[in-house]
Formats: sequence, structure tokens, C-alpha cells
Amino acid sequence: MRKILSLAVVAGALAVSACNTVEGVGRDVSSAGNAVAGAAKDSK
Repeated sequence: MRKILSLAVVAGALAVSACNTVEGVGRDVSSAGNAVAGAAKDSK
């Protein structure tokens, strides 16, 4: 029972950290897209 509980805690921690990582990558990609769009608009 103790091993199962330990594995559940580790799996939960990994799941939470993965969500934060994906959210951060999404923000970075969005920021890069905005920079490219701004540069394209300025070059017109």
C-alpha cells in the first residue's frame, strides 16, 4: 500500500509540473508570434 501511495504522489507531481511547462511554452510561442506579426506590420 505504501508503494502505491508513493507512486501516486510522484505521478501527481509530474502531471502538475507538465501542465505548467506546457502553459509556459504556449505563452512563449504566443509572444514570438506577436513579435513576428508586429515586425511584418512595421515593414509594410
